[in-house]
Amino acid sequence: MHSNTVTLVNPNLVHPPITPYALDILTTSLEAAGFEVEVLDLTLDREHWRAAVARYFARRDPLLVGVTIRNTDTIYPQEQRVFLDSHREIIRAIRRGTTAPVVGGGVGFSSMPFALVDYFGIDFGVKGPGEVTLVELAMALAKGKATDDVPGLIVRDQDGSVRQVPHLSRQISIGRAALVNRTTAYLRRSGTPGKVDNLAYYRRGGLGNILTKNGCTFACAHCVEPDAKGGQFARRAEAAVVDEMEALTGQGVHDLHTTDSEFNLNIAHSKAVLREIVRRKRADTSSPLHRLRLWIYVQPAPFDDEYAELLAEAGCAGINVAPDHVRDEVLDGWKITGKGTRFYTYDDVRRLCQLARRHGMLTMVEALLGMPGETAETMRACVDGLLALDATVVGYTLGIRAFPYSPLGRDLATRSGGERPVPGVQSNTATGPILLKPLALCDGRVEYERQFMFGPDGELRPVYYFSPDLPEGRTHQRPGDRWLTSLELLWEWVPPAERHRVMLPTAPGLTPEDNNYADNPFLLRLTELGYKGAYWSHWPLRERIMSGQPVP
Repeated sequence: MHSNTVTLVNPNLVHPPITPYALDILTTSLEAAGFEVEVLDLTLDREHWRAAVARYFARRDPLLVGVTIRNTDTIYPQEQRVFLDSHREIIRAIRRGTTAPVVGGGVGFSSMPFALVDYFGIDFGVKGPGEVTLVELAMALAKGKATDDVPGLIVRDQDGSVRQVPHLSRQISIGRAALVNRTTAYLRRSGTPGKVDNLAYYRRGGLGNILTKNGCTFACAHCVEPDAKGGQFARRAEAAVVDEMEALTGQGVHDLHTTDSEFNLNIAHSKAVLREIVRRKRADTSSPLHRLRLWIYVQPAPFDDEYAELLAEAGCAGINVAPDHVRDEVLDGWKITGKGTRFYTYDDVRRLCQLARRHGMLTMVEALLGMPGETAETMRACVDGLLALDATVVGYTLGIRAFPYSPLGRDLATRSGGERPVPGVQSNTATGPILLKPLALCDGRVEYERQFMFGPDGELRPVYYFSPDLPEGRTHQRPGDRWLTSLELLWEWVPPAERHRVMLPTAPGLTPEDNNYADNPFLLRLTELGYKGAYWSHWPLRERIMSGQPVP
């Protein structure tokens, strides 16, 4: 007979380590339902993960094992590094140690859940928020009931086929707000055996994290989050969010980064959270919230004077804003609301940067180059436009990862029809033309999702898109074209005097200039030296930091 224990595994072996917030969220709901929860965290023991897995399951016989897949790959176009093979190796080691069923989840997993249930050979999967579904699954297993009674659960049958139990309604299936705990704070711990150690992650990674709302109602062409997380905003109670912030800052985790799709979308709720932080700080001079440094993701709009003032008083240290481009003809039909309308202009970006500087907050402005319609002319305009902003750091990415259910991915599959290579579709590991089929022409979702990550031979082959109207790279005859000419132009267009505050993509291979997160030499050096906060905030001083010179 199995125990009442649910084991949650973090298989992320990438450093600097990112706190597995999802496991705190799931632990909160499972414990509230009466289950014992233990976290097997392999990130902080990545050099010895095999021994850690064997040691744990030699003494534990859980009811259920949950594995969170935060990222399937780096999504960095010039590197195209995939994590799924290492995740599968870890899951196979878990399988050797226990007969307990395994369920997968997480935002990366949710971008292609049917294909990953099949690839990992696991029993179940959860697409989107898992806190309700996982509890219902654990309850069914504990009572010996059929798992077909768990709405939304993805199931791998004995014949290997993968299917999904219907949700209770179409609204829940698409929006998923009903699957999120919006009323209570998530339990955040530090130093408690068998739980996520938030302070250890902060000390080794420089950031904690906080969720104020889940899901997104917008429909940006490149983004997976409305599909992977849910197409509605699941707004958490302001008091619960700030309770969590106060708990973390009280534990010594002072730098918190929002994990919302974008913090300022649904701005009334965002302002309410900030007002609650400000209220508590004013009411209690001893509150640990006075040590809070908040780092946020936002879109250029909405963002007004009141919002900037609230952010500053709440303790916001830095703002990562994603206009993605400056040219309207490129952004039209790409950065849009759920109704298909644009919601900001370049002037909004300029004003945001000015407001942030006025209130003492740092800014990182990011561009995403290479989307449909991009040319050398529009790319140059974007480089010049963002450099002209009063921003602390400017970053450029060249190319975009195509996922099965992003609007871009669906469009590429429709245009290809399984017969025609679509200009601009690319993968460094492709050995032939990349053909994509729309879902209607596939034999189910496993086949549809797999083609965005695997080639016909079953080898890993993530799919990327680079506008075919950009200058072609030196090796443009090969399927693995990396568009090196466009990359070289980016470096040419950024004046040397500006390079200290600019993140530019690099050719394959890690260097101190590389702005990819995974195992980045500069980031690893930052965390080794004890720097805290968003890594981009230290980017202008990277040469001094890497050389070991004193930094003010």
